[in-house]
Amino acid sequence: MKYFYLILFLMVCSVKSMAQDFKFAGISHEDIALKNTVLDSNANAIVLREFGTAMMDHNDADGRLAIEYLYHVRIKIFNKQGFESGNIIIPQRINDDLEDEIRDIKAVTINYIDGVFKQTELDPKKIFREKRNKYSAATKFTMPNLMDGSIIEYTYRMRIPRIFNFKSWEFQSGIPKLHSEYIAVIPGLYNYNVSLKGAMKLSSSNAELQKECMRISGTNFDCSRMTYIMKNVPAFIEEDYMTAAVNFKSAINFELSDYHLWNGGKRNVTKTWKDVDYELVSEKSFGSQMKKKDAFKELMPEILKNTTDDLSKAQAVYNYISKNIKSNGFIGIYSETAVKKALETHTGNTGDINLSLIAALNAANLDAEAVILSTREYGLVNSLYPVITDFNYVVAKVNIGEQSYLLDASVPLLPFGLLPLHCINGQGRVINLKKPSYWYDLKASQKDYTRYNLVATLTKDGKIKGELLTYSSGYAALKKRRDILAANSVAEYVEKLDEKMPKISFGKYEIQNVDSLNLPLVEKYEIEINSYNGTSASQIFFSPFFIDNISKNPFNLNERTYPVDLGTSKETRCSIQLSVPEDFVLTGQPKDLNIGLQENGGRYMSNTTFDNHIINFNQLLQLNKPIYPSEEYLSLKEFYSRIIQTQKTEIIFKKAK
Repeated sequence: MKYFYLILFLMVCSVKSMAQDFKFAGISHEDIALKNTVLDSNANAIVLREFGTAMMDHNDADGRLAIEYLYHVRIKIFNKQGFESGNIIIPQRINDDLEDEIRDIKAVTINYIDGVFKQTELDPKKIFREKRNKYSAATKFTMPNLMDGSIIEYTYRMRIPRIFNFKSWEFQSGIPKLHSEYIAVIPGLYNYNVSLKGAMKLSSSNAELQKECMRISGTNFDCSRMTYIMKNVPAFIEEDYMTAAVNFKSAINFELSDYHLWNGGKRNVTKTWKDVDYELVSEKSFGSQMKKKDAFKELMPEILKNTTDDLSKAQAVYNYISKNIKSNGFIGIYSETAVKKALETHTGNTGDINLSLIAALNAANLDAEAVILSTREYGLVNSLYPVITDFNYVVAKVNIGEQSYLLDASVPLLPFGLLPLHCINGQGRVINLKKPSYWYDLKASQKDYTRYNLVATLTKDGKIKGELLTYSSGYAALKKRRDILAANSVAEYVEKLDEKMPKISFGKYEIQNVDSLNLPLVEKYEIEINSYNGTSASQIFFSPFFIDNISKNPFNLNERTYPVDLGTSKETRCSIQLSVPEDFVLTGQPKDLNIGLQENGGRYMSNTTFDNHIINFNQLLQLNKPIYPSEEYLSLKEFYSRIIQTQKTEIIFKKAK
């Protein structure tokens, strides 16, 4: 990430003319003739031109400052797959009942038919506002009369009733762009920290003076007018195993650093962590909730009745909170309802639940702290200076002896000490009621681990019958427990497994430790595999890779400019022992493979032996790093390609003549 400061020295003596927005629907024959080969031959659509501008506006009636934002874009649709670009969604934030206001929407689809430009305007009645929750809404519409070769164009204005985060601008999106231009007009009263994110560089940027751009209480103020342009911008393609795209897309962001009062004086907005610590500890919906030990005074004897040491006390408290306060679906670092009400209603947001957990741990005389963090979907936090809006989640940290455990009681089925993967995102900030805050690495305490063991026999009629035993722990066990919960019962879970594997029949089964979250999940199945070819059992085809088969490479880009972030290390082991009748001989088998990633980053191994009428097959897949830098992407891609090629092969038996 590249940081620089917007220093509003008003040194330019003359005012340059305002950059002009491009003419609405003013397309040319060159636009019609444009092919996707101009930038990306795989593109289904392309932005021909994009323009935006944002400036502050002061409402003398209510004294509020807001940001007035204009957006205008023209897009060429190449084929039906590009029609998705015609589904427009404009996100709107809601904060303290102040909502981003959308107005002046104008949209048109232009087609070139029989040598004539034909325009189809958007019907205003087909613009819809959708309130997603109490924090966000969206304005949505679909461009009319789309066809191959259409050019769509739309513009709108937005009034944003907040100035701390000046309107950001994304140069990169899911489709390439030929020209993207953004102008930010900022009064000299305000200084913003400006960050340019992503791998792309600006094509051009400049700053100039704009005289008397804003009037407050009868006084005119000059502005700095910043222009940022990026040309020939490639599409940002999202792949598996990444954190929020906002971390890596080429974009420009603004955060208010300080401002001058129009009647004199200066106020800093960028605070020190000491300032933030004091505010959070004093905050009624944060620090005050961490102190609510009295809410658990009468409950604690019952909660701790079977405990013997601090670790068992912490586990008992964690289990009580996770079972008695359920998530209402909202996340945040602050409590919405307060600890006492959350206990009474048995529901709350993540702040209610995990701040209650901290209070309860403290009530049990344990050393508990809060950790505020940003989830993987929300983006990385700014480590250079405190920005409280960078954080959207809170968990508990309990310190027992030399060991610390991170706890999230808001997510069902999490074992003690394991954070959900959406919380594994860089660093969190530990907030203590009495000590200064500090950064803490958010690392997975367990790996994603699965071990399969199949002992089976090939019968004379070509069927493979045996027992499949599976051990899962860490995130693998969490996923399976969630699947069991979603299926409503173990029986339905097994039935769905049976449906997913049509060549395998599941008989008797036993699943252990479904509710014992700190123990591995153990699954035992009697299975039968119909492996003969057609109606003849003379030739048997058996794929030892039928368990956790990798059929598609998750990495398909020629280049990836952002890291592969698994969140945790992973290990999968599989062993198969297959007894074969004496009148069958082995005629084919997968080639043994043993490959590794650089710097002990991972390993894949598979080998097959046939001795004394017994096939022994072993497979190991290890990914030892939670995060692989972009420089290792191509080797990881090749690693998976070789695995997939190996897993396409089978073990083949034939009846001896």
